Amino acid sequence: MKAALIVIGTELTRGIIQDKHGILVSKNLTAIGIHITEIVELPDDGSLNSILKALIKNNDVLIITGGLGPTSDDMTRLAIAEASGVPLVENEDIFLSLVNRMGLERASGANRKQALIPLGFKVIENPNGTAPGFYGETGTTLLIALPGPPREMEPMFYKRVIPLLRERLSLPEEERDEYSTYLIAEAKLEELCREADSTLSWGTRFQDYRISLYVSGGTKERRDSAINKLRDKVGPLRIVNGDIEALDALIATLKERGVTVSVAESCTGGLASSLLTSKSGASKYMIGSITSYATAVKREVLKVSDDVINGSGVVSQECARQMADGVRYLLKSDYSFSITGVAGPEKQEDKEVGTICLGFSSKERESESVILHIPSYGRESVRRRASLASFLLLNAYINGEDIKSIVSNWIIY
Repeated sequence: MKAALIVIGTELTRGIIQDKHGILVSKNLTAIGIHITEIVELPDDGSLNSILKALIKNNDVLIITGGLGPTSDDMTRLAIAEASGVPLVENEDIFLSLVNRMGLERASGANRKQALIPLGFKVIENPNGTAPGFYGETGTTLLIALPGPPREMEPMFYKRVIPLLRERLSLPEEERDEYSTYLIAEAKLEELCREADSTLSWGTRFQDYRISLYVSGGTKERRDSAINKLRDKVGPLRIVNGDIEALDALIATLKERGVTVSVAESCTGGLASSLLTSKSGASKYMIGSITSYATAVKREVLKVSDDVINGSGVVSQECARQMADGVRYLLKSDYSFSITGVAGPEKQEDKEVGTICLGFSSKERESESVILHIPSYGRESVRRRASLASFLLLNAYINGEDIKSIVSNWIIY
């Protein structure tokens, strides 16, 4: 069976970003016995029409990513309909989903275009975006259309497209285990996986605050053994079973226990607080936050003591602990945490930009603080990873675990 991939996006053909879909699709299709004949990158300019018929003629499967949005240059659905000789029709379920997501007025405007699919094609739901995918037959070729953003396309590809292709090839469903990994760079994770067991099939999917890890092949016992080796390497909390965001796991704990949290942030500039309040129902667990970037705010608002704050700067780990205490006392939450970077006499050159301190406070147990050395891939990367680490450790702190012992076994890649 032969397949081709068309990746649509002007930002790709202009070299602004690199295509990741080609590697993902070709690797996974090859693994199930489908030969990739071509990977074609096209701009958002309607040039899809000219190549579509040729690729349909020469392939059993054609996957197209991108061009499913609501703007005038999103032409994929129309091109597929024309190549298939069928009209576009509005799918009522898709339109109702749009209404639920964005309201009737917005869904009835340009966004309504996303509810159109070629007649006779079936919908592939998109839980992470507004544009669903779809698939159907054009002659003897299976056409599959998916949205372009990786955070939308990749889960749809793994959960719907691969099973669909396995069914067409009459292949048994492959046993595959899924994990969520935190604070591990993708290249390093792949290296560690090969070291754990090079005979297994490993796959990764990068996301902003975690990397999904997939392992297949061998026996269940062999796969479990390899994962245990990985866990021993990276330390506690860093690899968990299933498809789980660290933030969601923390929120589930807060809701289950019926407790509240407050935050004091310095180097992350309010990112952790923003993430906590981004979820529906955040007012049930999130009391408030203070962004204390300046030393004066730490002293005057959070009451960090003068023996910690001095003329040379801040002694960071103790500062983090007192910041967490200060924001909890001030906002009267059940728990609190703080994030601050190295300052004053402890600060070194740029190599220390990823050194952060986290503080944790509770009315039920002694406040604590830890220091982490996070490899820096830029300020934004440090901010994201510091926020992620705080979610993992706060969850452990609430559950009574020894967070200093936990981080003593962490090597953050």
